Amino acid sequence: MKTFLSKFTTSCCVLVGLLFCQTTLAADSYSETMANFQKAPDTQKFFNSAYGYAIFPTVGKGGIGIGAAYGKGRVYKGGVHTGDTSLSQLSIGFQLGGQAYSEIIFFKNAKAYEEFTSGSFEFGATASAVAINVGANAQVGTTGNSAGAGQSGSNKAASAAYINGMAIFTAAKGGLMYEAALAGQSFTFDPK
Repeated sequence: MKTFLSKFTTSCCVLVGLLFCQTTLAADSYSETMANFQKAPDTQKFFNSAYGYAIFPTVGKGGIGIGAAYGKGRVYKGGVHTGDTSLSQLSIGFQLGGQAYSEIIFFKNAKAYEEFTSGSFEFGATASAVAINVGANAQVGTTGNSAGAGQSGSNKAASAAYINGMAIFTAAKGGLMYEAALAGQSFTFDPK
């Protein structure tokens, strides 16, 4: 079953990749993504005080009833690259479309960092992200289970705080998708 889910996730992500123009995915560099998040006023306080963070330059997500997402990232502690991580998600429910977005997860303290880097970590149903505007294509979303990259529907700016030691931000890169819950996102970690 795990092999099937892995193949399905990979297939969906390839499909999502085909949906986007090449310029949307061209900005995959970690340094550019980091610079974009550092420029956003909502994340500056987290960069100044976080124990560490995980950054994903591009997460591809797509679905029609059944959805999948995948992205590769790096984990940092005290500004030092400590390992690599991957994000995968499988979801079932009302969803339609495809999108690409960047994601950053801040760790408030050593406990949150160690929980994430334990080898296999998954967000629960209460996880939520704040969609921030870091570029011309990004749109601000709202907090809650339906928050996500590029989701419109509210002109009210969202704000974030640490929940269970982690704060999550996303920034749209392109595409349009109805459904952006983080519930079900799982992560692996490989130390450097």
